[in-house]
Amino acid sequence: MNTYEAITTRRSIRAFQDKPISQELLEKYVNAGRLAPQAANRQPLEFVAIDDKELLTFFFDNTKLANYLDWEATKDVMARGYIVILANKDIQKDRWIPYDVSLAAENISLAAWEDGIGSCMIGAFNKVKVTEKLKVPENYDVNLVIALGYPAHHSVAEEIEDDDINYWRDDDGTFHIPKRSLKKVLHFNGF
Repeated sequence: MNTYEAITTRRSIRAFQDKPISQELLEKYVNAGRLAPQAANRQPLEFVAIDDKELLTFFFDNTKLANYLDWEATKDVMARGYIVILANKDIQKDRWIPYDVSLAAENISLAAWEDGIGSCMIGAFNKVKVTEKLKVPENYDVNLVIALGYPAHHSVAEEIEDDDINYWRDDDGTFHIPKRSLKKVLHFNGF
């Protein structure tokens, strides 16, 4: 799979097969995140990779995966790995951290997708509980949780003509992700 194909086919996955992800693969994905560009090369990000069964259940219980749907994932389809992205607030100014985190997260998700592992970037999580459970020092902020696993469903992008951005799930379990058309978002040489 080339880079463009990975970008155009990767969608968020919200249900996963009961198949573990090796520590070697988690390390590979953290390395992909570590190598992402970071503002002024300050490198405030650190990562916690999760593969422990008790912690996998803890993260499942303290994250939300499908806010638009009348569907909730069950433990049998929970993620089989997580990568938590932390930022050292002593190293980088708060205004740049979201960019650093976003670039690292996309690198992680694309590297995983190339290996057939789906991901879902999760901002809806219990930050207090996650911070406590992982014993994150006070000068670090838990910014993003990435769920990882071998997909148990398909996700497809579909161009929309209206402004309805709510994703939906069909009777076969496929998630349909509305995207504005290229024609609506592309402007050459000015608006």
